[in-house]
Amino acid sequence: MEFSLPYHGKPWRVETRKLLFFIGIITCAAFSVQIFLTPYENVFRALFLVNNAPAGDSSLDISMMGIFTPFYDSSMATPSKNCTETIDLAKKTPQKSIKTMLSEMIPSSNHMKRTWMKMPPNRITSISAMSRLLLKNLAPSHSMRPKRLSEQDREILAVKSQIENAPVIQNDKDLYAPIYRNLSTFRRSYELMEETLKVYIYKEGEKPFFHDPILEGVYASEGWFMKQMEENKKFVVQDPAKAHLFYLPFSSESIRYSSLYDRKTRSKANFIKLLSDYLDTIKAKYPFWNRTGGTDHFFTACHDWAPIMTRPFMNGCIRAFCNSDVNDDFVLGKDVPLAETLVLSKSDLLKDIGGKPPSERQTLAFFAGNIHGYLRPILLKFWENKDPDMQIYGKMNSTVTAKMNYIQRMKTSKYCISAKGYEVASPRVVEAIFFECVPVIISDNYVPPFFEVLDWESFAVFVAEKDIPNLKEILLSIPEEKYIEMHQRVKKVQQHFLWHNEPVKYDIFHMTLHSIWYNRVFQA
Repeated sequence: MEFSLPYHGKPWRVETRKLLFFIGIITCAAFSVQIFLTPYENVFRALFLVNNAPAGDSSLDISMMGIFTPFYDSSMATPSKNCTETIDLAKKTPQKSIKTMLSEMIPSSNHMKRTWMKMPPNRITSISAMSRLLLKNLAPSHSMRPKRLSEQDREILAVKSQIENAPVIQNDKDLYAPIYRNLSTFRRSYELMEETLKVYIYKEGEKPFFHDPILEGVYASEGWFMKQMEENKKFVVQDPAKAHLFYLPFSSESIRYSSLYDRKTRSKANFIKLLSDYLDTIKAKYPFWNRTGGTDHFFTACHDWAPIMTRPFMNGCIRAFCNSDVNDDFVLGKDVPLAETLVLSKSDLLKDIGGKPPSERQTLAFFAGNIHGYLRPILLKFWENKDPDMQIYGKMNSTVTAKMNYIQRMKTSKYCISAKGYEVASPRVVEAIFFECVPVIISDNYVPPFFEVLDWESFAVFVAEKDIPNLKEILLSIPEEKYIEMHQRVKKVQQHFLWHNEPVKYDIFHMTLHSIWYNRVFQA
């Protein structure tokens, strides 16, 4: 078979084999250019992203919006004295190409071949860049402000003025100044929350999807917040006209693991319809959502799929997500990063809390966990069984002995690795703080909890995913006195990450509510 192709009016004849050979050469050349010129994640995506997503807990939406900035950014207007001042090693140390490492992993990784997962982001927003973005987004937007201000609106504006003009505080017996962005504004904001805030909880919705908290497991944060919010007598009011905030008490975990999920089609349409119908009921029965477009409404949701469940119709409200990915629809200054906490026993929330002092922490770094997502296989590729100082493992057994071994390793390690799984959040961040181990967060674009209040770089280490090959060098570059200082700060910040059967001042319940309150005030 032959083709006749015109060329300036003169026919030329090309045999099929020659044509196919020519096309093959062009294709190979294009692929080679991609290998050498594009980020490693594009190669990885092209080779292993399949069309069908699994029933696993990973987001199906891969948003690439964001701001690219160098990971170790020292250009903040008011830099804090933190560990990243000492970390230039990742820039200076020659390292094996991550593309080469991935190409070596790919042929032998059954995990990569059989599991659908979210791929590495094309754009990275550093912690420093997030801080600047937060300040920018906290500038008020009047687009949804009601034309006629209610008494509650005027109260919020008065509170905002008081926070902005808070008296300077040098120290506080309950609050350790170095771990906060601004101790004065935080304390004044918290005081005004206690004095002013009123929350109305919608009574609509049937169990188990509404008003039915799950108090154990990896998504327990949303359950404990729901329980303690609904039982609260200080902030909750029965008259919605008096409220500054409106709570939508649904459980993303209950919805996800219900019969609403169609495993054959893997569709989330039933989740979306359930919550959409619920919101339609609220909007038809009450005037408050329509009055502001939902900007004074909020919910807490810890499951990875919560952004997908709520994205079509709840974008306007304050969304408290564990899956706080700044490059995937999470809006700094409006949305709230919810701390992901693993609760093993609802009857003993503080069991095994604490850890060894710095002098008795002999292991440099520790990680153990399921090999979820694209990042953890890379971590294990470089560090599993490679160095006695780097205790890096995959999944440990689920026996009592193994769990105790896991806890003891957290208690006796200097640094505890929190590497992202399918999504950016991991309970290991809070686990590290619980066991007084300095967290090392390897999760590009993750917004940590209470970000508007805490100076995270004063007590945690942030390592770019691309710098995993240099992980040990980065940790060793932190001077011992700096490590001891960070360890002390972890102990001071711990109170903000603890659940109690009855809420106490500055605990995780109040800090989560404060984050929601703070964003409500500064969006007014």
